Amino acid sequence: MSNQDGNYDLIVIGSGPAGQKGAICAAKMRKRVAIIDRRLMMGGVCVHTGTIPSKSVREAIFQLTGIAVRTFYGNSYRGNGDVSLQDLSFRVTSIVSRETEVIRSQLKRNGVAVFQGLAQFADPHTIEVQGEADKITLHGDNILIACGTRPARSPDIPFDGKRIFDTDDFNGITSLPREIIVVGAGVVGLEYASFMAALGAEVTLIDQRPLILDFVDREIVDALAYHLRQMGTTFRLGEKVTRVGVDPQRDRVFAELESGKKVQGDVLLYAVGRQANGDQLRLEAAGLQPDPRGKIKVNNCFESDVPHIYAAGDVIGFPALASTSMEQGRLASCRMFGAPCENMQELFPYGIYTIPEISVVGQTEEKLTAAKVPYEVGVSKYAELAKSMMLGDETGMLKLLFNRNTRQLLGVHVIGQRATEIIHIGQAVLSYGGSIEYFRDTVFNYPTLAEAYKVAALDGLNKL
Repeated sequence: MSNQDGNYDLIVIGSGPAGQKGAICAAKMRKRVAIIDRRLMMGGVCVHTGTIPSKSVREAIFQLTGIAVRTFYGNSYRGNGDVSLQDLSFRVTSIVSRETEVIRSQLKRNGVAVFQGLAQFADPHTIEVQGEADKITLHGDNILIACGTRPARSPDIPFDGKRIFDTDDFNGITSLPREIIVVGAGVVGLEYASFMAALGAEVTLIDQRPLILDFVDREIVDALAYHLRQMGTTFRLGEKVTRVGVDPQRDRVFAELESGKKVQGDVLLYAVGRQANGDQLRLEAAGLQPDPRGKIKVNNCFESDVPHIYAAGDVIGFPALASTSMEQGRLASCRMFGAPCENMQELFPYGIYTIPEISVVGQTEEKLTAAKVPYEVGVSKYAELAKSMMLGDETGMLKLLFNRNTRQLLGVHVIGQRATEIIHIGQAVLSYGGSIEYFRDTVFNYPTLAEAYKVAALDGLNKL
């Protein structure tokens, strides 16, 4: 399906999860598809600086430090001795290159034309691609914008890539810091803080919000904060950073806080928010205007204000997960080419890949209390499960929320090893409106972590 004249049924800008799935979905419908991304960024931020590298680092930390088996051997056990960042980097690089190759071959197999360079609109149907050597022009009947985001940078922070990093630069850090300051306790900041703490660094985590992860069940967040403190993390919540700099005499970085405190460390990671890349596409030439954070407004069919231009993935904002972005890209292609499709399901799981990891789906206790829903709670502690003892995690827990009167399942909250895997069992039962009795009456493999559902269901039903 190669196309010499530069005319396509669909041009996709960005090859991350939304762009890939949108392009391949259209190609399966026998449409002529082109996908554009910057050089060396096939797979987008997801593969190169975000999801895949950070989760690869997490897995490598688990394997190399022996963190999972310290239950057996004591906290002094350090796996393969001192873990170097080169060890981690080697693993990440090999996974990223393999994943990039998988995406390239998928696109090639489906006849998607790949162009590398910076894409900008010339008019609503025309995209100019500035490559390293030359500029080419493509014409698309439909366009899917899936250009993702970049770390938001404050002009007041003197980023230098040596002491003061954003999350894109941080993968290039050369030696393990003994003390690290993390500014921003959102999902990304917490993930990196937990990685560094697991590697033995002292972490100071600063956020101007008094509560972290306000969309997650409080009991689960409290458990995460307890684990991070045990690993040597200091929380400075409700604190605003007023100045960041490097002390040249001591070769240390510092952050001054509005309260008058001064925090010092070897390096500082700035992880406050993301800026969507819509501001780099010359959208005004297409009759579109991004918001101040570069995001593009769409309806629930992912159509922008210009009928043939769609947008999906992080560039449209919440929930900005790789998992939801894939589905948005696919649904956008279905919509533009008239294939049957439902609206995006509202029920999706969150995975937060801290150490320990968290996954949640459905309602929280706080929301149910505010809505005056009569609910009950069933809890399973990992310490009660044979499998979690084998995995070296006796501190995790699974929590089920259900309606006291109807016994309908309302929410599932997990902290501990493989939380992001076992959440899907609860998601399935939630999606068909099932009852907590399903878990009581179902036979689960033994020994598994999935058994936690049965233990939690029995605990909850015993309270009625």
